[in-house]
Amino acid sequence: MHYFQLGQVPPKRHTQFRRPDGQLYHEELFSTEGFSDLYALLYHVHPPTQILQVGDPIDVAPKVVFDKQLKHRSLQGFQVPPTDDYLASRKAVLVNQDIKIILAAPRKSTTEYFFKNADADEVIFVHEGSGQLHTMYGKIPFGYGDYLVIPRGTVYQMHFDTPDNRLLIVESYSPVVTPKRYRNSFGQLMEHAPFCERDIRKPQDLETHDEQGEFLFYIKKQDRLYPYTYRNHPFDVVGWDGYAYPYAFSIHNFEPITGRVHQPPPVHQTFESRQFVICSFVPRLYDYHPQAIPAPYNHSNIDSDEVLYYVDGDFMSRKHVERGMITLHPGGIPHGPHPGTVEKSIGAKETRELAVMIDTFRPLQLTEAAVAIEDPNYYQSWLA
Repeated sequence: MHYFQLGQVPPKRHTQFRRPDGQLYHEELFSTEGFSDLYALLYHVHPPTQILQVGDPIDVAPKVVFDKQLKHRSLQGFQVPPTDDYLASRKAVLVNQDIKIILAAPRKSTTEYFFKNADADEVIFVHEGSGQLHTMYGKIPFGYGDYLVIPRGTVYQMHFDTPDNRLLIVESYSPVVTPKRYRNSFGQLMEHAPFCERDIRKPQDLETHDEQGEFLFYIKKQDRLYPYTYRNHPFDVVGWDGYAYPYAFSIHNFEPITGRVHQPPPVHQTFESRQFVICSFVPRLYDYHPQAIPAPYNHSNIDSDEVLYYVDGDFMSRKHVERGMITLHPGGIPHGPHPGTVEKSIGAKETRELAVMIDTFRPLQLTEAAVAIEDPNYYQSWLA
């Protein structure tokens, strides 16, 4: 990320900054990886530390069914039933010690409580629905095709415009950043990157809620939700600046990299963490070598599990694709285009596909929620 400021901040950090009535604002350092990585400084009307009550934790750990497996899988993501509550709607389907891949279909906004994920950064891909992400940094409008990147520890609410929402959520136990090869030594996105800073939508419309009372938080830590009641409204910030903040990026603003022959998946990379990458497959022109085969070649994932989430369009290498479908191709066995799709792709000029790919460097485990929506015969789909 790059430096951004919103609202009022003092001319020098860690110095006196007073309210109109003469009292001090309360400075908060929001820092990642101790004091050694990205951080922001926020200025609160009231202390962000005043806790009235802590309730009993709620266990939200996913129930793993297959902790070791070597089989191609297909999940029908839109079979996850809609649920009123945002947190209750989040169903982890594929997990390991680095990541949780979650499907959610929440009907209602989180206006009755605030949520903080103290375990993981979150990347929320909006497949259906629209609304606003409310945070202490300000608001971020979102809609179809948006990635919402939320640093761990960010207090937020999801305000939806309608009850019809479908989300793909990635929880990352290490920081989610833009790929290093896209950035120069100063952190600026370079000319060859498939997006730039202008495409990144930062918080706006900072509202300072000078309110005291009883404010319910759910804080996620070590797969438990802790109900906290705070005295002060968390969105009482008058200003902030720094490099650590939530933002939105639309998959529709990803500029595809093409070539004369088929390009490998890294050209689609959008985000990275220490143990996985996220890629965006978007509408693009096909390869333009006169003998090009646009469909991908068969390949073996020796060092990673490959997850594809199908958003929209006609995916040229797969048959019987449905919106919201997830395929898992585990490391160790080859996979490739379905029968007939290679010949069909020859001579085609473009693809209108839209998909999100997640490649993990450690094996994924299936949960009960995944098994409930699995197509058990998918592994045989290459026979004919």
